[in-house]
Amino acid sequence: MTLSRRTLLAAGAAASLIPAGIAAQRRSTNAARFSLGYAPHEGSFASRGGRIEQIAYAADQGFTAWEDNEAATRSVAEQEQMAKALAQRGMTMGVFVASMPKWAKSRPLLGANDGAEREAFLADIRASLDVAKRLNATRMTVVTGFMDPKVPVDIQTARVIDVMRRAGDIVAPSRVAMVMEPLNTRTNHPGVYMQTIAQGYAVARGANSPAVKILADLYHEQIQSGNLIPTLATCWSEIGYIQFGDNPGRNEPSTGEINFASVVKWLKAQRYTGVIGMEHGNSIAGRAGEDRLIAAYREIDAA
Repeated sequence: MTLSRRTLLAAGAAASLIPAGIAAQRRSTNAARFSLGYAPHEGSFASRGGRIEQIAYAADQGFTAWEDNEAATRSVAEQEQMAKALAQRGMTMGVFVASMPKWAKSRPLLGANDGAEREAFLADIRASLDVAKRLNATRMTVVTGFMDPKVPVDIQTARVIDVMRRAGDIVAPSRVAMVMEPLNTRTNHPGVYMQTIAQGYAVARGANSPAVKILADLYHEQIQSGNLIPTLATCWSEIGYIQFGDNPGRNEPSTGEINFASVVKWLKAQRYTGVIGMEHGNSIAGRAGEDRLIAAYREIDAA
């Protein structure tokens, strides 16, 4: 069709009637895909609607993965709906929590003398495999519980290794991997058993299973130990998943002390193709914060 000057003027007039917010949203969609698999979560783009709307918006901004810690607590219908939305957008499912600790009670004690909580943990792992299958997930988070002050640490370590080996035997045939998350004790989780990536490395090597790996959450590791890139390099063979979050504040990259551009450059050098969970909040509320989040990831992704 030949476009006349009148047609072009009419189109320009019609465009001027589009509300500024909608016009801006149209301009911001269908962006280039990020080179690494950064995974937002429900709440990262809260202004865009519910979970499914946020997945669609994230995909339009170039994100290729999604993370949902609470997925195992959702109904089967909700899990299937989320899986369908991700598949339609060509997005990878990241982690969900396979066995949720009782944070307020500082349980479970997987290294305690009583093995009941270890058996309950294994029951959760069995049940989580159905969730992983529905979500097409290949990674699920496990927390290795809390310290028992009545039991020597070395004994607790042996018992944690034992239970993770048993869990690995359950999970391995599904080709899913559990990723154990070390948590910091200085700011967020006093009393947890696994506190550093190095400790996770020891347990993973002891379990000796392709289904038992480490979740390297850089927010927690920066608080507890620092030395991020050398730690990743040393423990790389046992790391099965990565999460970002700056410190202090646990918000998006560039809001704290971690040099995420250097971390991303290192990950690219390793040819890392897995998911990187965006396990943090937004430093600014509303759409301004969401725009800042996207810009922060664009900046580090260009490293």
